[in-house]
Amino acid sequence: MSWLVGVLIILLGLMVSIGLHEIGHLVPAKIFGVKVTQYMVGFGPTLWSRHRGETEYGVKWLPFGGYIRMIGMLPPRPTDAPGTLRSVSTGPWQGLIENARDAAMEEVRPGDEDRVFYRKPWWQKVIVMSGGPAMNFVLAFVLFAVVMMGFGVAVEKSQISSVPQCVKTSAEIAKNPSAECTAADRPSPAAAAGLRPGDVLVSVAGRPVASWDAATRAIRSHGAGPLAIGITRDGRPMTVTANLIAQDRESLDEPGKIEKGVGYLGVSPVIVTERQGIGAVAAHMWDTTSLTAGALLRFPEKMVGVWNAAFSGQERDKNGPVGIVGVGRMGGEIVASSAPLESKVVIFINLLAVFNLAIGMFNLIPLLPLDGGHIAGGLWEGLKRGFARVTRRPAPAHVDIAKALPLTYAIALVMIVMAGLLAYADVFNPIRLLG
Repeated sequence: MSWLVGVLIILLGLMVSIGLHEIGHLVPAKIFGVKVTQYMVGFGPTLWSRHRGETEYGVKWLPFGGYIRMIGMLPPRPTDAPGTLRSVSTGPWQGLIENARDAAMEEVRPGDEDRVFYRKPWWQKVIVMSGGPAMNFVLAFVLFAVVMMGFGVAVEKSQISSVPQCVKTSAEIAKNPSAECTAADRPSPAAAAGLRPGDVLVSVAGRPVASWDAATRAIRSHGAGPLAIGITRDGRPMTVTANLIAQDRESLDEPGKIEKGVGYLGVSPVIVTERQGIGAVAAHMWDTTSLTAGALLRFPEKMVGVWNAAFSGQERDKNGPVGIVGVGRMGGEIVASSAPLESKVVIFINLLAVFNLAIGMFNLIPLLPLDGGHIAGGLWEGLKRGFARVTRRPAPAHVDIAKALPLTYAIALVMIVMAGLLAYADVFNPIRLLG
């Protein structure tokens, strides 16, 4: 039962996030006078809806997205002037384009001519279509702020908490985790240098280090060999020389990537929970956004890994893509775990923050049917009209994004296939968040 509660909680959070994304489109659309006939969260059959003015607000059964319906998203055919006959094309792609134009203009009633989306200034189009991703970014920032400023985050202090007496391989630890060091084991560089719990790291190779992360990076980049380490012990400054060994370890900047021959000292930091300021939240937002952008660039490569995991039993990449089914399972896993309640709440909030950040970034990809495709169309129209104004030429027609519909249908098909693959992998080989 607790697992199911977790699934429902995370799905509710996703639905709220999707609803706020659509509000990001809805509010500027109404401010600029675009007629919005529907605001829906979810897809499929309607679960509940109410009309408020000219707009129907509702929730649908399938929590896989949402939309607002604005009239006149696509311009009519150039030949559709009053009193002219419509030409009919037998080409399959042209027929799809014309049908889409007809559907876009079906809801345009007398008096709505200036309320259609395609006739709005280019900058208003960009603002309307950017509103959804912007809402996701704002929501991600707020959620990160709740965690970092409200609950606090684990911070590694520059003080040493433990010093292993010997060096053991991962295989040795896995074989016997409780095995103590013997005379035959190799002493750890830290123990051999005389470092003790309570020592505070202040410099590495003569250069001051202001944080544990800075000290770690300096030690790793040094590689194997003797290294001077400045410390304070009981308030007294002193310097020790440690003979580092080289190990293969996971990259600090690219999770999952193994760096060869990094320096290893063998100390652990004191970890405390501290509330952070708004500057730390902004820095975390920037770092996470950069990582998310890099992950999107590697998305096709990551989907190959999902395919292999789904059909060959390979372990899922914990930093790889995950679908709504997988996110729901993570929610169930969190609630069913034995972690303290506060930790569960923090994990939930962080998960929703990362989800919003990923959705915002994904929607900015400049391809239809994503928001980024419409944004790109608006920016292109603004560029064309600006060039025409500078060169004193007649204003060009509105950018006809309907011409990109064949590509849109192809991309939509690819997205459906990828969503199906993710759902399959999330069911039969899910990512274990706490595993």
